[in-house]
Amino acid sequence: MQGLTRFSVKTIVAIGIGAALFVVLARFGSIPTGIPNTNLQTNYAILALFALLYGPWAGLLIGLIGHTVADLLSFGPWFSWIIASGVVGLLIGLLTRGIRIHEGEFGGKEMVRFNIAQIVANAVGWFLVAPALDIVIYAEPANKVFTQGLAAGAMNMVIVAILGTLLAVAYSKTRTKRGSLTREG
Repeated sequence: MQGLTRFSVKTIVAIGIGAALFVVLARFGSIPTGIPNTNLQTNYAILALFALLYGPWAGLLIGLIGHTVADLLSFGPWFSWIIASGVVGLLIGLLTRGIRIHEGEFGGKEMVRFNIAQIVANAVGWFLVAPALDIVIYAEPANKVFTQGLAAGAMNMVIVAILGTLLAVAYSKTRTKRGSLTREG
């Protein structure tokens, strides 16, 4: 067992809640775009927030579990996009390590870092991973899957930049900043 990542109860609960919110928003918080099988998805703001709060493994599992369940409730699992969602969550969690949002710190510098992280993660997941796996797994035409990936990635970047940043700011305001309390005496 040594060397395996151990999750705290708090992280396990967060993965369950994050995956559930991902599913609910995938089903009821998505807006069709006119591009086949590609919607504006608000659930990626939740994925980004939970990856920021609970780290890369939580982000990976929320993306994988949430996307799988959402697909099972609609048309069936599309593994290339499920994997891409997991990659996005993993990368956001990795790239935002060190942001001390739990200590109430999420100002301009942290917002910029969070958004650079999510843009990189979404670019890797949707511009590279999803289309490449669509071609390898499903033999889909390259022009179709790269168009879908570009559209999905761009929309996810915008939704996370707006909604994800607002959620992170709101969360940070609920936390006590380090050194903000003084001792009366």
